Amino acid sequence: MPDPADKKPAPGPPGPAGPSPGPGDPAGPGGPSPAPGPAGDDTELLDFAAKIFNLARSGNEPGLAAYIDAGIPAGLTNDSGDSLLMLAAYHGHDGLVRLLVQRGADPGRPNDRGQTPLAGAVLKREPGVVQALLEAGADPDAGAPSAAATAAMFGNDDFLAWFAEYRREHGSGPPPG
Repeated sequence: MPDPADKKPAPGPPGPAGPSPGPGDPAGPGGPSPAPGPAGDDTELLDFAAKIFNLARSGNEPGLAAYIDAGIPAGLTNDSGDSLLMLAAYHGHDGLVRLLVQRGADPGRPNDRGQTPLAGAVLKREPGVVQALLEAGADPDAGAPSAAATAAMFGNDDFLAWFAEYRREHGSGPPPG
């Protein structure tokens, strides 16, 4: 398969998938459900999906941009609802977070467990990603647990101050209770 940075993606067996997948990632336990098709296509499809999600996890901006430009949705999710943006945010790739948002990824889309990319970035203590997501309009009070609740739980006063400023600028506030 051609290198995605060459902007010539084609179906077929992908190259090495990159780092080992984690739980909830497409090649890990509970990966994506195979699409119906002729026998043998499922493995190729799963390998291709794993490659796409690994590009997000590893922060490969040129590679992932090439695939998005060729038609892969910027909001692509795996079977756990983890988006490319969630993986990029969780792994600290603020440049890729910005690229995905610019290409149409929803900065507030939670995964199937109600976790948002912003909460993931707070959990991993990724200030560049937190700033990028706030600039993109991610709500610090959305999700379960929310980014604000996560910051409070871990005593991250800087993030809490950023969230208070976001609320002042956007006229929102934490949910009651």
